[in-house]
Amino acid sequence: MKGILGKKLGMTQVFTPEGNVIPVTVIEAGPNVVLQKKNVETDGYEAVQLGFSDKKEKRSNKPEIGHAKKAGSTPKRYVREIRGINLGEYEVGQEVKADLFAEGEFVDVTGISKGKGFAGVIKRWGQSTGPMSHGSRYHRGPGSMGSIQANRVPKGKRLPGHMGSETITIQKLEVIRVDAERNVILVKGSVPGPKNGFVKVKQTVKN
Repeated sequence: MKGILGKKLGMTQVFTPEGNVIPVTVIEAGPNVVLQKKNVETDGYEAVQLGFSDKKEKRSNKPEIGHAKKAGSTPKRYVREIRGINLGEYEVGQEVKADLFAEGEFVDVTGISKGKGFAGVIKRWGQSTGPMSHGSRYHRGPGSMGSIQANRVPKGKRLPGHMGSETITIQKLEVIRVDAERNVILVKGSVPGPKNGFVKVKQTVKN
């Protein structure tokens, strides 16, 4: 397993030699800094902690500053762990760049989806509207709340509420192109989150 942290820059398109168009998402992948190595003896599991995007020291607390200085780095805005890797291939303070991946590989990309605010059941869950004539008096309601005898709302009932801002993983996206000089990876298809949103790119778990 291998992975890298990055930032979604937006979408564009790439033309194949045959003239076909491939929609791609542009991800600024790195450079990352290895902030910490976790092992079974001290932490109970093996992982590498990566940091991406510099953060001003005046906006960081003392633990963040001290943790970064151990790796000879500055505080980072986006810090995540990559599990299931070979610890022997990484050293604290090492830089990880976009050339970790190659064209033709498949990756899983994790990000936080766009927030939609408070939404009703029709927008949030795709439910149907009621009759739209004037006399129906029922248009965009959530429907029945269940049995009156139960005196409670059934668990899992699809109701209005906060929509979006959830951690979402899109699996098995093909790497179309890697620009090692600019630390950019072009991934086929869409990726969760808004422009300039942070994402985690990992080797796919699917066959």
